Amino acid sequence: MTTVRQKATATLPKLIRAMRKESPKQQNNLVLPSLRRAFSLYDQINLIDNVPEDQLRFQEVNGVKYEGSLLCVGNLLMSWSPRSFSEITTDSLSIFQTVRPIPELLIIGCGRYNHPVSPQVRQFVKSIGMKLETLDSRNAASTYNILNEEGRIVAAALLPYGFTSRSV
Repeated sequence: MTTVRQKATATLPKLIRAMRKESPKQQNNLVLPSLRRAFSLYDQINLIDNVPEDQLRFQEVNGVKYEGSLLCVGNLLMSWSPRSFSEITTDSLSIFQTVRPIPELLIIGCGRYNHPVSPQVRQFVKSIGMKLETLDSRNAASTYNILNEEGRIVAAALLPYGFTSRSV
């Protein structure tokens, strides 16, 4: 074992010098793959694994359980303050005034049932430069996963699926 290690240690500097002397071959039509695509099946993006049907408290992202509402923006995942649909306001979405790059789409998961957002929230999201989609949280999570895996810049604001608040 020691002999093999000594040979490797002696050969390594020669190998490094040889690699430094080699000039990279240039190709005119070389297209490099997107790193986002190359790592999309790993931890480079958030994937919402599970939105339990009868659960009020937990959602699963990348195999980790989170309590309460979630805000997913690119590779950023954080707890989100609204506990019911009526608490989704311009203040609860104000983080998007500072997020760069601006997501092209904000997907709001309304809990168990889809609800229309207030005109103030719709106008606020539009003024930032995003489009808005509201869905029940299970479909919102699926849509977020698909668009995120495609490499699109999207955000999801999700209430747990068990919420059934019909207040608008």
